[in-house]
Amino acid sequence: MKKSFKYRLFTNKTQKDRLNALLGSARFLYNCALEQRIICYKQWHKSINYYDQANSLKEIRNLDNGIAELNYSCSQNILRQLDKAFQAFFRRIKQGEKPGFPRFKGKDRFHSITFPSYGDGIKLKNGKLYIQNVGHVRIKLHRDLEGKIKTVTVKRQNGRFYASFSCDDVPQNILPVSTKEIGIDVGIKSFAVMSDGQMIDNPKYLKQPETKIKETQSQYSKKRSKNLKKKLACLHEKVSNQRKDFHHKLSRKIVDCFGFIFIEDLKSKQMANGNFKVLNKYINDAAWSQFFNFLSYKAEEAGRRVIKVNPKNTTQTCSKCGKIIKKDFSARVHKCSCGLEISRDLNAAYNILRRGQRLVFKTEAVCFN
Repeated sequence: MKKSFKYRLFTNKTQKDRLNALLGSARFLYNCALEQRIICYKQWHKSINYYDQANSLKEIRNLDNGIAELNYSCSQNILRQLDKAFQAFFRRIKQGEKPGFPRFKGKDRFHSITFPSYGDGIKLKNGKLYIQNVGHVRIKLHRDLEGKIKTVTVKRQNGRFYASFSCDDVPQNILPVSTKEIGIDVGIKSFAVMSDGQMIDNPKYLKQPETKIKETQSQYSKKRSKNLKKKLACLHEKVSNQRKDFHHKLSRKIVDCFGFIFIEDLKSKQMANGNFKVLNKYINDAAWSQFFNFLSYKAEEAGRRVIKVNPKNTTQTCSKCGKIIKKDFSARVHKCSCGLEISRDLNAAYNILRRGQRLVFKTEAVCFN
């Protein structure tokens, strides 16, 4: 299986300046390649692709010292990124979606470079990470790397640098076989309600610093200083880290306990776009998609199964008799003429469990792993 490992880099001033210079050169190459495509189409109505631009890369490196310091494979990868952006642009046009033409990258919109082949310009040596034209950088290997390293991405985030190793053939940590099943209904009031009766409170990490974020955002909109921008980024980063920690711990607990995990096939982005602004904020803060992604890769590694079910009417359907009981968002209790009276979220969790049980041995089950 594939897995990524992210580690913090500790740079001295010289190394930091060199890494920032490499990122600046990478951004310059991306923007030059984009401008070349635009000019070729405007002047000669000719579309050029990755291979056209890659063939002239050696000549470009001879003309610019900054691009010449970039690893050659990194430079090729930057051109591939641009090519993928154009492919996605044309695909959206064909599908009738909003096109979103690839745009030039400003200083604050280009923060990473990828070394597509481990050992070519980047390598771990004696507990440090060697980066071409930067040197041996201290790295905090807080957990062991597993599998075979394929690519390495160096990323700048709020003034800090990180290295992400993408590895193949990572051995699975198979857990003992379990036939225990669970249905999980995610929400806003309670982050998750499970079919065994467990209720997980929603921590709402954005709520506590929200006032401070708004004040900082207001100050930044009036005076666009670097310090305010960094402060705002740090506030958002803290919320993101808290949310990730919560999702990691909860998903690990669920995977350790259950062999079959049933969840709804939710489209979080569509849900957020179709609701009121306040509700959108809470949907984005809950980050259900991230939680489901963590569940999926942990289950794959452990030999467990995460299965999506159709979310239609899981809340409205009575889990006892199957009757549709219409209720709006404010109704927190499910009441049915059959005599069942339980929490609406627990009722939904029961329905998710039963739909999953019906699908588990059928080919139409949508399974992450």
